Amino acid sequence: MLHYSQMFRFLLLPCFAIPSSLSAAEKETTTPNIVWIFTDDHAPNAIGAYNSRFQPLNPTPNIDKLAAEGMIFDRAYVGNSICAPSRATLLTGKHSHKNNKLTNLDEFNHDQQQFQKVLQSNGYQTALFGKIHLKGQMQGFHDWRVLPGQGQYENPVLIDAESERQIEGHSTDIITDISLKWLQEGRKKEEPFMLMVHYKAPHRNWIPAERFRARFNDVTFPEPENLFDDYSTRTTAANDQWLEIHGDMQLVRDLKVTLWEHRTKEFEAQFGKDPFGELEGAEASPQPVDRKALIRWKYQAYMRDYFGCIAGVDENIGRILAELKVQGLDKNTIVMYSSDQGFYLGEHGWFDKRFMYEESYRTPLVVRWPDKVPAGTRNSDLVQNIDFAETFLDLAGVEAPADMQGESLVPLMKGQTPADWRTSLYYQYHEFPGSHHVRRHEGVSTKTHKLIRFYGPGVPNNEEWELYDLVADPSEMKNIYDAKESVVIRKELTNELYRLREYYDVPAENVSKEPPFFGSRKQAPRIKSNTLLPGHKAKKKKK
Repeated sequence: MLHYSQMFRFLLLPCFAIPSSLSAAEKETTTPNIVWIFTDDHAPNAIGAYNSRFQPLNPTPNIDKLAAEGMIFDRAYVGNSICAPSRATLLTGKHSHKNNKLTNLDEFNHDQQQFQKVLQSNGYQTALFGKIHLKGQMQGFHDWRVLPGQGQYENPVLIDAESERQIEGHSTDIITDISLKWLQEGRKKEEPFMLMVHYKAPHRNWIPAERFRARFNDVTFPEPENLFDDYSTRTTAANDQWLEIHGDMQLVRDLKVTLWEHRTKEFEAQFGKDPFGELEGAEASPQPVDRKALIRWKYQAYMRDYFGCIAGVDENIGRILAELKVQGLDKNTIVMYSSDQGFYLGEHGWFDKRFMYEESYRTPLVVRWPDKVPAGTRNSDLVQNIDFAETFLDLAGVEAPADMQGESLVPLMKGQTPADWRTSLYYQYHEFPGSHHVRRHEGVSTKTHKLIRFYGPGVPNNEEWELYDLVADPSEMKNIYDAKESVVIRKELTNELYRLREYYDVPAENVSKEPPFFGSRKQAPRIKSNTLLPGHKAKKKKK
């Protein structure tokens, strides 16, 4: 096993020339660098700048500083809330049904178009370090070293095109060390770069570095109002899933009872040696325990570990920002922070992701671009992870391939929302049967409403619907699909769902059957009511 300080000789540092008539100095001043920092399962609610219930904890001072010097996107969403498909979308700029990475188990075709290949062919150095969760040889990166699969928090194995090495330390620190080493020694100083720093944290099973394990031990985390949700107005999917803190979060694997001394003592102080029959050497008949008391204890232990992981990420982001400043790169480097999806922090009594409900559908997005993005600003336009690839290319002054399905966010960053910017988003989750038992579903959302259609195996009559008023019911507790007052908006959103499926070329076999359509099927009409504005702009053809 190697210590992380010994492993850098295994990094591959190939060089290439930029075909350009500009001098090195001119290139450095006119072409921006991009640093993309990406985490796994980081809920916007766990970032101070997003003004959540956790804000008094000040859990993310460096991300907050990044936001204060740039822009927060309040309505950034994903198209499929699950790890590997989200990363495939990041690279390709396409929804899952177009890049064919529908689930975590599907193979990813590395030969398809990806933004980093386009950047590379247009004079950018490209590097990726950390978690990508896409099996196989990465393409389009001059340098890459990644965790295999989910990777390990402690003493992780990292692989590249030619080697596989285990490195001592915590993955968050190691990924940062590799990235800083590349910034210091691995890149060509006169050429622009795209550096992607991908952390495993704060993915399940939430193992912080040793120095952060006790940081929040004395904190009582505020509970969400719907921690004890009974799903009374929801359909089968919400009532029959495996995301519940009560029954699906494991005492040993997830909360480290019997593994960490301090956690074991906390547990035994409240519940005794083993009241559940879950631990090693358990009695055959577990003792009865108050359900709410158990949920509350698990929630607090979960939050302490989750935020311990976040503290490690934030500290390391501070290291990256400091290095950019030391090297004089901070003024000409765009720094972007996001996550592959959101995550449930006790909302609805859950952890994990997958559903189209806000907590897992929404993802953080923060951008700092000195002298271009006004400091301390917020954007409320609807953006999605299909937009990231096109945005990277636009930032580099490179035209995006015509098959990408997103839109560049550069105008929004500059405070110039196009008049025809989208007012609805499409979502589709495919992995059922699968982990966490979440049914397949698709849906459409706007700033004010959300329509979800559950379909396929495990859904009564192959189809169930939910509709939410996001203004009156932001926590999505009341399904109003069958309410009389919902008739108009239900029809409009159903039509919009059909239109978006056409717009994004969703195959019929991916959705079992078409939704009921109100009106002519030749072309879905634009939304006309005051609650919703016209839909997506026409896609421009790209060369």
